[in-house]
Amino acid sequence: MGAPSNRPKTMASPSPSEVNADLFSWVDRFLHVLAHGRSLSEHTLKAYAQDLSELASFLEDWGVHSPNEITSRHVRQYLAELDERGLASASMQRKLSSMRTFFKDLLAAGHIEADPCVGLRKRRSGRYLPGVLSIQEAEALMAAPDRTTLPGLRDAALFEVMYSAGTRAAETVALDRSNLDLTRGLVRIFGKGKKERLGALGSFSIEALTLYLADPRRPQPKLSVSEAIFLGRNGTRLTTRSLERIVSKHALTAGIPRRVTPHTLRHSFATHLLDRGADLRAVQELLGHAHLTTTQIYTHVSIERLREVYEKAHPRAT
Repeated sequence: MGAPSNRPKTMASPSPSEVNADLFSWVDRFLHVLAHGRSLSEHTLKAYAQDLSELASFLEDWGVHSPNEITSRHVRQYLAELDERGLASASMQRKLSSMRTFFKDLLAAGHIEADPCVGLRKRRSGRYLPGVLSIQEAEALMAAPDRTTLPGLRDAALFEVMYSAGTRAAETVALDRSNLDLTRGLVRIFGKGKKERLGALGSFSIEALTLYLADPRRPQPKLSVSEAIFLGRNGTRLTTRSLERIVSKHALTAGIPRRVTPHTLRHSFATHLLDRGADLRAVQELLGHAHLTTTQIYTHVSIERLREVYEKAHPRAT
């Protein structure tokens, strides 16, 4: 594959066979190419470094460690997370531009087979609004795991906790027994930047956790994760990637006709609270958002859902 005209001819980026590296190393090498082969200001280089380091951190959390593992699904999830943080449109566009440049370079050098940014579609508002389940779909997903089996008990407990406490994928799999107070219906959550918050556990999640933790079929945890709640078959802590597959599998079983991820449950948690009259600041605390503007995206989701209902139901809406 030929290199584009703006690619430096004297700088060859390493191939996966040459470098046993994580994504941060790929970013470092790309920044080296930019610094030595293109006339970019120091400010622009710093912006690339910040944007691509954030991207690499997100992807590593999803279990992605090399460029050829990155898919458009990962890119969409990253953009949704950026939008959840309430970034200004200009900041979002800059980060998207950094991503596009990075992936185009990887594609031109033959390190990836397809550009994961191709085909991205934005809403006219420029915001990547999160996907949300209806209450009926959420109930169907909760009911999908077969609770007569150990994996089904675990998956049911996972879903109930995520929907009850609004936990992110990484926060969910990181939970330890010491984080639970089932008597008071509370869970201590360690979020981004090691920030701690309290989440609420409803009666359904308490029951699901109690049944799963007490089941004698539950594997003995490995010594290094002796306190971990959610375990894989071999007694190791469940990974975020495994959690993503679990959610996707049961969403199909539940008959939900679109892609569902762990983030979808978090988004549904926030939207359903607001739909039923919860205070925006209370939802902010429950989600662990530092700024209220980040939480306000869910008011947009709620308003959009109301608009859809109105247009379908009112005889003179359209």
